[in-house]
Amino acid sequence: MSRDFAQVANDVITGVGAIREVAPGAMKAFAALSAAATATNAIDTKTKELMALAISIAVHCDGCVAYHTEMARQRGASREEVAETVTLAVYMGGGPAAVYGADALRAYDQFADAKE
Repeated sequence: MSRDFAQVANDVITGVGAIREVAPGAMKAFAALSAAATATNAIDTKTKELMALAISIAVHCDGCVAYHTEMARQRGASREEVAETVTLAVYMGGGPAAVYGADALRAYDQFADAKE
């Protein structure tokens, strides 16, 4: 299965933008929650993105997998760290999580190749 993960991640961003146009107050609150939840405090931002990726895989969210894979990579996550995150998500989410976990690895490779 071939996917353009950059496009999937971009669709997430444009989709959020579309919601922001019709519900700016709600999306402002969502953005504030996002900023607070991902800020470095006791847990660094890279680790939080890997956690978000594991949850994305376990709940089977295509856009979330693409978006959080790229965010984790941008925050310094290695392919090996993404792979360990995938295995944890598969452990928690079973067979269906393996499908989304493989997508996370393909997305990582695609994003990394595009930056080289």
